[in-house]
Amino acid sequence: MAHTAFLLLASAWCGMLGPIPNSTEAVRRTVAVMGTWLRGEVAAPCAPAAVAALEAALAEVERVDALLSTWGPSTPLSRANRAPVGTPVPLPAEAAALLAEVGAWSGRTGGAFEPTVGALVDAWDLRGLGRIPTPDALAAARGRVGPAALVVDPAAATLTRLREGAWVDTGGFGKGAALRSAADTLRARGASRAFLDLGGQVLALAASGEEPWRVAVAHPSHRQDTTAILLLRDASAATSGNSEQGLWVAGREVGHILDPRSGEPAPWWGSVTVVSADPLEADILSTALYVMGPEAGMAWARDLPDVGVLFLVEADGELLQLHNQAMDSWLVEPPASAGTCETSSPERRHP
Repeated sequence: MAHTAFLLLASAWCGMLGPIPNSTEAVRRTVAVMGTWLRGEVAAPCAPAAVAALEAALAEVERVDALLSTWGPSTPLSRANRAPVGTPVPLPAEAAALLAEVGAWSGRTGGAFEPTVGALVDAWDLRGLGRIPTPDALAAARGRVGPAALVVDPAAATLTRLREGAWVDTGGFGKGAALRSAADTLRARGASRAFLDLGGQVLALAASGEEPWRVAVAHPSHRQDTTAILLLRDASAATSGNSEQGLWVAGREVGHILDPRSGEPAPWWGSVTVVSADPLEADILSTALYVMGPEAGMAWARDLPDVGVLFLVEADGELLQLHNQAMDSWLVEPPASAGTCETSSPERRHP
């Protein structure tokens, strides 16, 4: 779901890191994909290898986007989302396996993350001008959300809708899936150092002995201000918050992050950043923990051994920072000048 801004503090943009070693060549490129901008930097032993690795990673993001997109009527998932109730629809095997994987996170998070949230997107018209649904309409939409709304069979590679109006929205996990595939591609291509910024979620790879990438997390409401710096190596960081995307409907500000349990937009309280070696896990948990909120979310995430979580909570003009012990592996205090550097794009494609 929509993410607040990350600030990239790297040699390519802000000059905070030293130069890339002479034994490597770096290439950089910015492209439009998944409804946002993807900025990439890759280093390899020679320039042609760096170019090939970066192009392959960008192509992989575009491929996963086409695999998971629900925006065009002809995509595999769009066709499955519109199929008659009770009709198994074939999916690419990769898509079916991924949907089965992400579906399991619904139970793990107590329903705070739910890929079948599409009916609620429709109820609030979040892909249009927005609306406030009637209680009856909201109740009907809630009945079309959850594990009973549709079934994915990864062995048969099919999706079957069980309730009219139920559909999968990939906005809460699509970028993580794309970055996970891109990371595999970069490693297979021998990239020694790489950074991909996909509009609010980043992937940072660095070989042993190289400097980690410095990534600053912006204030939830004031993107020009840095609140914390992450030192990332072979990890992904995703931030979720409501400050960048929302709709004003009948005098009410409606956030785009929906709580599948209540059917309501999640409250506006700040942002949460999740760091994981698995970009998909980071993406999913940033959404789920934002929905849980800082108190319940911190209780849920407190004992995670390998996943860092940072909550930035705005209250009464103050910004409170809360993080679990695992986040200590990546989190450092920002320098006084960090807030002057350029912020990356916050857009995400949910809904």
